[in-house]
Amino acid sequence: MRGSITRIAVAAMAVGALAAGCGGGGGDKPIGSATSAGNPSSSVSTGGGSGQYKKGGTVTIANVGGQTWPCQFNPFNPAVNQEALGFVYEPLTFVNVLKAGATTPMLATGFTWSPKKDSIVFTIRDGVKWSDGQAFTADDVVYTFSRMKEEPALDLYSLWTGAGLTSVTAAGNKVTFKFKAPAEPYFFNFANQVGIIPKHIWSTGEAASKPATWADPKPVGTGPYTVESCSSNNISYVANGTYWQPGKPYLQKVQYPAYLDNNPANLDLASGKAQWGGQYIPNIDNFYKSKSPENNYWFPPTANVAIVPNNDPSRKVTSNLAIRQAIAYALDREQISKIGESGYQPAANQTGVVTPTFNKYFDQSALTTAGYDKPNQDKAKQLLQSAGYSSSNPLKLSIITVTGYTDWDASLAVVKQQLAGVGIELTIQDLQQQSYNQKLFNGDYDLAYSSQSGGPTPYYELRQLLYSKNTAPIGKTASSNYSRYSNPAVDKLFDQYAGADPDTQVKLIKQISSYMIKDVPVIPTTESVDWYQYNTKDLAGWPTQDDPYAQPAPYNIPDVGQVLTNLYSKSAQK
Repeated sequence: MRGSITRIAVAAMAVGALAAGCGGGGGDKPIGSATSAGNPSSSVSTGGGSGQYKKGGTVTIANVGGQTWPCQFNPFNPAVNQEALGFVYEPLTFVNVLKAGATTPMLATGFTWSPKKDSIVFTIRDGVKWSDGQAFTADDVVYTFSRMKEEPALDLYSLWTGAGLTSVTAAGNKVTFKFKAPAEPYFFNFANQVGIIPKHIWSTGEAASKPATWADPKPVGTGPYTVESCSSNNISYVANGTYWQPGKPYLQKVQYPAYLDNNPANLDLASGKAQWGGQYIPNIDNFYKSKSPENNYWFPPTANVAIVPNNDPSRKVTSNLAIRQAIAYALDREQISKIGESGYQPAANQTGVVTPTFNKYFDQSALTTAGYDKPNQDKAKQLLQSAGYSSSNPLKLSIITVTGYTDWDASLAVVKQQLAGVGIELTIQDLQQQSYNQKLFNGDYDLAYSSQSGGPTPYYELRQLLYSKNTAPIGKTASSNYSRYSNPAVDKLFDQYAGADPDTQVKLIKQISSYMIKDVPVIPTTESVDWYQYNTKDLAGWPTQDDPYAQPAPYNIPDVGQVLTNLYSKSAQK
């Protein structure tokens, strides 16, 4: 999906983002009290309340996926889970990274950490039904996490292998997670990013025998919508009549057309044919905003867009440090931002720390000392010469990207020109999303253009990118460390983070980011933003800069579910 490929979560960020239009209010929020995930010792909600708005209306999403729909909804498959999590499947809690990690109870009404933060007890919500009418219970939660242990391919966040999860057990409506050591930073992953699955569906047939690859064509979840129909061109969701939040969802239909290119999606947004967008629109004020006073946008900054070199030793060129350093030195990131992204996405930096969002974790002196604070084509040429390449013997590399992502194409055109200046001939391969995913996940590429996601601190994005337990051998599916980077010293720093005090955590992030400079495993180009366009002619309840109750782009999971349960039709209220 646009801007993320595996957009499993989204980075925390300052809310003072780029320009935003005026728009609808936030509507009524999900049931339950909120507490800060920055220190989530406990949270309790009894639920209750009633729907505030009359039901009716439809929202159409224009979000470029670069492919037609495969009609798969497996929440453990990062290639398709953006169509499942939030729509159909839900987590135990929702963590709002736009509000410093404030939590809202979902399938759990509350949670309590042990004093040492090495175990946590969730109280599972009573009265919730699966969309097929069967009761949701604590056993479903235990089953979900047990399957992740039995089938490592399902454990997208390395909870059992890296976070030290040792057991998940149920007693009545209480579920206890136990860890080997303090595990508070992993709350964002296990409580917010894992969609709970129904044991009675997933314990039989192909779902049980092949859970990582099962298509899950007719998903059964607890979420606000069910899949009414799916074709290669459109997914139609219909309101879940047994949804546990009283009166919700207000909108009765969600239409999700498949787009292969930004241009038709942008036209549908500008005309109002689609109301919710999630992609780059060049000259957005003229092309989109000026077409209607109800057309609005907001671009909160998120994580990084980056060139991902294949670090596997079998790739003799891209696993060569001098080559990766040469690429990093050759790039003029300000130009990539200005030309490729119309300045909407700021220039990134080689530490991988998004600024100014995470300034306290950013080590400017380390960046400057290494010379990555500005482009240095002479240094790049010297490094290439040391590796045996020159203008008369250019290095030839290819980079994969997603067809239809016009801003990525524009950015890569700038990258290609800049690399040509130091003796690198870059071939850009535009691939449909499925082909791109297969090559990226399995390590079948030289370079890839990609965007990951993060969380309330830089730790989350960097852990996805660099933690060795998130990778896999060439030919096997990596969960998020697609570069195949592996460094025991870096792994050790990640493992220390969970038990560290806040000041030490800042120091650890600076140490981890120093390896981004030293080893250049990934080469950030621009800071990713949430591409978010929304139309208020008939629909209200949108997240806005003034009311950032969730990440606003339709590709954000599980945030999409929060938005869908707050949107309502103005005309239906008459």
